[in-house]
Amino acid sequence: FVDNLKVVKDNLFPVPPLFELIQEHSKTSWKEMYKVFNCGHRMEVYLPPEHAEKVIQISKSFGVDARIVGRCEASTGKKLTISS
Repeated sequence: FVDNLKVVKDNLFPVPPLFELIQEHSKTSWKEMYKVFNCGHRMEVYLPPEHAEKVIQISKSFGVDARIVGRCEASTGKKLTISS
């Protein structure tokens, strides 16, 4: 579904100390860290912005923190940008 979308993740959850420790001691790039580990990021749900707040409320009602971590933009191909 992301064939012609750019996924921008610019509001990720803070990286838990365990992943910071792994990265620091292994000298693994953050790009590789996010490929191999979830870095505390959890699960992603892609949906129209107008539904996001309701899904966040439902998640929190089960004790699972949730937030909007980014957005999708039109693109000529698959693209991913992660900034934190």
